[in-house]
Amino acid sequence: MSQLFRKKTIDQLLEEADSGHGLKRVLSGSNLVTLGIGAIIGAGIFVLSGQVAAQHAGPAIVLSFILSGVACALAGLCYAEFASMIPISGSAYTYAYATMGEFVAWIIGWDLILEYLFAASTVAVGWSGYMVSFLHDFGLNIPPEFTAATGSKLVNIPGEGWKLLTHNLVQLLQERSINIEALQHTTAILNLPAIIIVAIVTTLLVIGIKESANVNMLMVILKVFVIVTFIVLGFFFVNAAHWTPFIPTNTGKFGEFGFSGIFRGAAVIFFAYIGFDAVSTASQEAKNPKRDMPVGILGSLGISTILYILVALVLTGVVSYKLLNVPDPIAVAVNAMGPKMFWLRPIIKIAAIAGLSSVILVMLMGQPRIFYSMSNDGLLPPIFKKTHPKFKTPYVSSIITGILAMIIAGVTPIDILGELVSIGTLLAFCIVCMGVLILRYKEPNAPRAFKTPGLPYVPILGVLVCFVQMLVLPFDTWLRLIIWMVIGFLIYFLYSRKNSKLAK
Repeated sequence: MSQLFRKKTIDQLLEEADSGHGLKRVLSGSNLVTLGIGAIIGAGIFVLSGQVAAQHAGPAIVLSFILSGVACALAGLCYAEFASMIPISGSAYTYAYATMGEFVAWIIGWDLILEYLFAASTVAVGWSGYMVSFLHDFGLNIPPEFTAATGSKLVNIPGEGWKLLTHNLVQLLQERSINIEALQHTTAILNLPAIIIVAIVTTLLVIGIKESANVNMLMVILKVFVIVTFIVLGFFFVNAAHWTPFIPTNTGKFGEFGFSGIFRGAAVIFFAYIGFDAVSTASQEAKNPKRDMPVGILGSLGISTILYILVALVLTGVVSYKLLNVPDPIAVAVNAMGPKMFWLRPIIKIAAIAGLSSVILVMLMGQPRIFYSMSNDGLLPPIFKKTHPKFKTPYVSSIITGILAMIIAGVTPIDILGELVSIGTLLAFCIVCMGVLILRYKEPNAPRAFKTPGLPYVPILGVLVCFVQMLVLPFDTWLRLIIWMVIGFLIYFLYSRKNSKLAK
């Protein structure tokens, strides 16, 4: 039993960090901040914001964003301490190895696949929706059978094109007195645009981390500029009546408006914040990780939170939250501003496409580096740590990650993916917060370039807030997490435990 909880020492980890292992230290502090913003600002702001407002929180989605932001800030402070202290590419996996032992490290490493791999697939599905809509505006239509997850039902709405057939869409069509049976229907075969974008991003990541970071920086600048433009112009069209009541009355069901709706909304919208921790996977490629990692993590989280709150205020102020249950809520708000602002609609879609692309890039960058660290420890086969002789990137694990992400994005619905990503990320945050607390008491004199303030309260609050958000997620999501973990346990006991370098 003691072998399950064997730990790496801080000295061992620092020795590994200094040895290089073939990864190039080329990322600056600004690169890390834009990587974080690139990962955070994406599907949450361009897609989920409207759906959460319409289904759970109403204008109080602002409070949902703040609640999730607080949870992420608590976890972010803990991540910042670890990332500056242990500058290795394994993120929470490495931190768990140093504090709670190998078996817990394996659990968190396996769990992080839910965050990075499945998040990349989730956002690729969202990217596909915006790209299909953008092309439709110019009269270019991809066959609907190749625009959604396998088996998804689609309906052709006059003037709007093909849409996923959901319960909410049926209600909306009934309110418009449209006979849904009279419309054209089809069944999706594969989400081809989602597969294509994952393939493009994977190729870019194989070529090099610096090149990927530069492309990401350009996309981040574009989407932040457009979001700020939307906020500034949108405030002139805000109708304060749309904010009343700010917290809509609960419908009688948990999570449908009222205070329970704010909490359910926070758990769902949590997906909007994942990604700041992906900065920590680039620790081994940062020029000065002890100084730059806290800046990258906390800087990207702070900037993104402010933008989220402002967008939520403008979005629910320009148009009634009841009309926001659509794939492109910001575009709906732009339409509500009147014909003079129609020029902003294609720009918003371009920014969404760029924004979602940068999220896919950072997620697909993070996962191979988790595989790299686990393989380096002997917990995964050696092929996962192989680096390209010219580009110095973990190209084999990048290609494997890309292929898996393409398959998942092509056949899986976005709602299932999104909930899995949220619960996996929340679990990772809980373990990181606990790890900081444990290591502070076990090794109080270890060098720390950044210290989490307010110990022990900040880590404890981080664990509690993240766990509460896990509790309000649906039971089916918990069941999928348990099944995923059982598969992980089998791999550990059949392969990883025997091949662990620390054991040998």
